[in-house]
Amino acid sequence: MKATRYLWAQSTSQNVLYKSPTFFLLFLTLIGCALPFSQNLTPEEQVAVVTTDKGTFVLEFYPDAAPVAVDNFIKLINQKFYDGLTFHRKVDAPGLNIIQDGCPKGDGTGGPGWTVVDEYTNPNQRPHVRGTVAMARTPAPNSSGSQFYICLKPQPHLDGDYTTFGGVIQGIDVVDQLSMGDVMTKIRLEAKSKYVKATAE
Repeated sequence: MKATRYLWAQSTSQNVLYKSPTFFLLFLTLIGCALPFSQNLTPEEQVAVVTTDKGTFVLEFYPDAAPVAVDNFIKLINQKFYDGLTFHRKVDAPGLNIIQDGCPKGDGTGGPGWTVVDEYTNPNQRPHVRGTVAMARTPAPNSSGSQFYICLKPQPHLDGDYTTFGGVIQGIDVVDQLSMGDVMTKIRLEAKSKYVKATAE
């Protein structure tokens, strides 16, 4: 009886437990479950949840239309680049209806320190409809970096000149309320399934 108790105590001691292969595998499994699952999702399976001082809106990605722009945007989100930036431009005129963000300087002249290639010639490019998200750029080619704009109304005259890479799927009413100087407090990636119900094909 004493020997049995001794063996039980030894097998459940911290030293034996921590060194056992079974415990190590269990530990790795628990750690893996605790990691943000969005890291394992494709761009098609993720959305960007944008929190502002006017409310929250949700963006989906179009990786088939602009894979480089989507990857760049996701990279900047993971770096928390956009957290705290202000909407530095809003145009509500007959020829242009957009709101723009993504400038770290707050005046439209800043970027992340690199640029990405234009993708507006991609045959899968989406049109500039209400809620479309596209890369802002200078007149120079391949000059987009971190700045993006959201269409408040359809802007067909921008098709073929600016890279569209996403669209608002929830909270367009929040986007309508945004003004220059409003703060984008944070953007986080989440599973698209939380916001869009799956449909049978």
